[in-house]
Amino acid sequence: MLKGGEANRLPIAVSSRNFTSSIPVIDLTFRELNTHVGDAHANVPARDLDGPQGRGYNTLRTAEFSRILLIKPSALGDVVHTIPVLVKLRARYPRARIDWLITPENAEIVRCHPALSNVVLFARRDFSKRGHRWRALLAFFDLLKQIRRAKYDLVIDMHGQVRSALFAFISGARVRIGFDRPIRRSLTVSTDHDLRNVPNHGWRGAREGSWIAYTHRIPIPTLDVHAIDRYLWVGPLLGLDDDPPDLTIYLSSETVRHVERLLEEHGVPADMPLVVLVPGTIWETKHWTIDGFAGVARQFLHDGFAVALAGTKRDQQRCRQIAAAAPGVCDLSGKTTPAELAALIQRAEVAVTNDSGSMHVAASLGKPMVSIFGPTNPVHIGPYQRPESVVRVDLPCSPCNYRRLSQCPFDHACMKQVTPAMVVERVRKIVAMAK
Repeated sequence: MLKGGEANRLPIAVSSRNFTSSIPVIDLTFRELNTHVGDAHANVPARDLDGPQGRGYNTLRTAEFSRILLIKPSALGDVVHTIPVLVKLRARYPRARIDWLITPENAEIVRCHPALSNVVLFARRDFSKRGHRWRALLAFFDLLKQIRRAKYDLVIDMHGQVRSALFAFISGARVRIGFDRPIRRSLTVSTDHDLRNVPNHGWRGAREGSWIAYTHRIPIPTLDVHAIDRYLWVGPLLGLDDDPPDLTIYLSSETVRHVERLLEEHGVPADMPLVVLVPGTIWETKHWTIDGFAGVARQFLHDGFAVALAGTKRDQQRCRQIAAAAPGVCDLSGKTTPAELAALIQRAEVAVTNDSGSMHVAASLGKPMVSIFGPTNPVHIGPYQRPESVVRVDLPCSPCNYRRLSQCPFDHACMKQVTPAMVVERVRKIVAMAK
């Protein structure tokens, strides 16, 4: 049995060897799979599916599991949000093998965590690579067989899409937990934000019918809650502790040394104070302006800080524009993995981000940070328990949860009205508070 902190953390290999051997559970058409999932759902007593008062839920609190699979492949921020679940699972099942199904690019964020036994790699991006789709399909079926062979007895799907539900179902685990079906969105008021409009977009529950693959569903009493607290709703089902969430990210010493060398190669010595700006994010509506980031960069360069730009390859064009408008910044965009980004933020005095995975990494590391918000609700997905780190303008249309600028009828006012001076002032206050 693999124990937390002692287990082998090498990834379980996913190869593309021949998968034509007959394995009845794998060799299903999607139509047959839907039939099997429906049958499995029908065989679970209704009381077991309706709420934590049901017979099956009561027994879960005292049940013991020895082989556990946690499913949350991406994105970076969502992976960070799931770390507290891992920690509580290890505390509840100290002798269990606990694996995490995750994409290769995010695996290094959790691989060194002492609560984790193994990472199970799902190379999702291979499906979008030209000339690799057939190989990716072979690897996908090989992964399904591998999950089946692992004989997990508990699978927790925090992703809640049809593909992650397929992983859960194909595992054959006797207990498969995931979120319930979506609930209706309603007007909410929180201590930090009055949601005056009711967005039509955003998370409301499990998607794509994935909930029918679960033997037990996590009830959704409200949507006015942070994602980390929402993930921890699995706790009452399994009898997990109610200690404060532990979001600690464990980085390898090799990752930290690589980032130190990278900074030195770009003229940033180890004793120089550093500000990290991460101007990228996936939604185009969540991007603060290039002029805004450039203005912040110029101010901190003037104050004697080194300023580094970070992000993925898709962020390189924005970073180049910011670098051109703020001579002297160190552009590291496209040169770091998610784990190396975490090491870079760990090295910094402060990080400035959009609403993005880098924001959640900074919060998890306990670093001073400031994030600019517009179309999304910081109460739900902001830096956890750090409302002072959020800069936003109070507009009646915000948040809207629109992803594309073409959907916005107000010329992206929620982001354009945030000025560099507002952000610099907040950064200085946050840094002063940290000291």
